[in-house]
Amino acid sequence: MSEQMSENRGTLLKETLQMAWPAVLESFFVSLAGMIDTMMVAALGTYAVAAVGLTTQPKFIALAVFLSSNIAVSALVARRRGQNDRRSANRILVTALWFTVIAAVVISFLTVIFCPQIMELCGSNADTHEAAVEYFNIIQGCMIFNVLSLVINAAQRGSGNTRIAMTTNVTSSIINIVFNYLLIGGHFGFPRLELRGAAIATVLGTVVACGMSLRSLFRKDSYVSIPYILDRKVKPRFEAVQSIVRLGSNMLLENMAMRVGFLYTALIAARLGTDAFAAHQVGMNFLSLAFSFGDGMQVAAVALIGRSLGERNTEKAKIYGSLCQRTGLVISMILAAILLFFGRQLFSMFFQEDAVLDLGVLICRYITVIVLFQISQIIYGGCLRGAGDVKFTLLAALISVTIIRTCVTWICTSVIQLGLAGIWIGILSDQISRFLLMSYRFRQGDWAYLNI
Repeated sequence: MSEQMSENRGTLLKETLQMAWPAVLESFFVSLAGMIDTMMVAALGTYAVAAVGLTTQPKFIALAVFLSSNIAVSALVARRRGQNDRRSANRILVTALWFTVIAAVVISFLTVIFCPQIMELCGSNADTHEAAVEYFNIIQGCMIFNVLSLVINAAQRGSGNTRIAMTTNVTSSIINIVFNYLLIGGHFGFPRLELRGAAIATVLGTVVACGMSLRSLFRKDSYVSIPYILDRKVKPRFEAVQSIVRLGSNMLLENMAMRVGFLYTALIAARLGTDAFAAHQVGMNFLSLAFSFGDGMQVAAVALIGRSLGERNTEKAKIYGSLCQRTGLVISMILAAILLFFGRQLFSMFFQEDAVLDLGVLICRYITVIVLFQISQIIYGGCLRGAGDVKFTLLAALISVTIIRTCVTWICTSVIQLGLAGIWIGILSDQISRFLLMSYRFRQGDWAYLNI
């Protein structure tokens, strides 16, 4: 079997790339839209960039429960497809949809009610507080459209259809960018809404994406399908809830552990002043853009490995993991070269002040090294999550993000007082430690024998 798999590596690589490119393109366009969003907002001043930046971590904390359950949904649907159990795969989707609607209503209500206090906790000041509150209220008040699209796309990816998610998110990104132009500055007769317009544009994009995702469930060739659910009377079941909770709860803890480290980093950056925080936020946008390539490969890894393990073909699963990792390494090297040689030019798309551009060059030097570890650790993590090895990924997040990143950032900013450089040294320490932990676990190979 091992020799046969080795001979078929070319075929498996082709299948990996076919699965990965829509997911990579989808993730890239989402990150690119976020970057263009920041670029358009930057025209209003550094206060606007900082205000939007303040909402990033609380927004992702609010989304943590959905992002965690969605990874579980992808892994479970992929495993059930490998087992040729379509009914169970659709039961996972129905259960996840009910959970998503209920959780979205509760979380949306709470985040809107306590929005001013949340922004104060995140380090808002007189320049940014009011703008951040307004932006966050609009985004969170309409979050249900976003999370419904996310859970449907997660199930579609698990079934092997990564193009649906790509189509919906690329369309959403285009709509976001178009309405940013129309509403931020007030063009072609539209009102000038500035930061409020940016928030409304984001929501309009998610509304369209939600409609497209729902429509995908009515396609005849869709493995997860509303007509199939209705025809077979598929209903939520407690065992489906147990499966999602068993995987999703560990990933929720992992996500929250990571957000603790991310939030602490954002708080320290906010204390450095509006200009420094604005430069940091743009740097995080570039890091997010690099993350998108790893995230796309991770999506492919979850689907391919989950399906292979459902077929009880552990050797094939390991080869898929290695192919995803090698593809990601090539991508990371290309991105590192771009950031190294064109850092100042990239930041000049957002700012014109020399002092802010100097900070941007400093940040780009750190990101150049970070991406080499970041993309690899993301893909290794996707391999482990696709197999259900979520307890280890939780442990890795606790060690690397919550402990190492937080401690290194504190030492470099409060003890040594390196300022913005200290923050990015903390981020680098997190990525290196996660890479070492994830790669070690992947090479051990025990993940390939877990049942979910």
